[in-house]
Amino acid sequence: MIGPGLRGGLLALTLTLTLPGAAGAQQMAESAGVYLRGLDKVSGLTTDLALSVGDTLSYGRMEIRLGGCRYPADNPAADAFAFLEIIDELRGERLFHGWMIASSPALNALDHPRYDVWVLGCQ
Repeated sequence: MIGPGLRGGLLALTLTLTLPGAAGAQQMAESAGVYLRGLDKVSGLTTDLALSVGDTLSYGRMEIRLGGCRYPADNPAADAFAFLEIIDELRGERLFHGWMIASSPALNALDHPRYDVWVLGCQ
């Protein structure tokens, strides 16, 4: 069984190796923040969230922390990769820890019965 930390590292390694580019791996640029969208599955309401690297915000009963946001240096609009940590504020339980990809939100998604969070793009 692969732990969440190792899974995130393997995902990052896979992304580095499989992204198309002139030299086999695409050059990535760092961003100062990320744009996220949250969905409350009970009410059906969506909320757009902006978060800077190193900052934390509360959404519903969750605390979301951004570790970094990267995008293809030659095409910033192409995709976004955000390293997120999401904690259940009531239980103190880690719900998600790893990379979320804007173009493939289901690849490494938050698994929560009430809330959904996905990456829209880097700031």
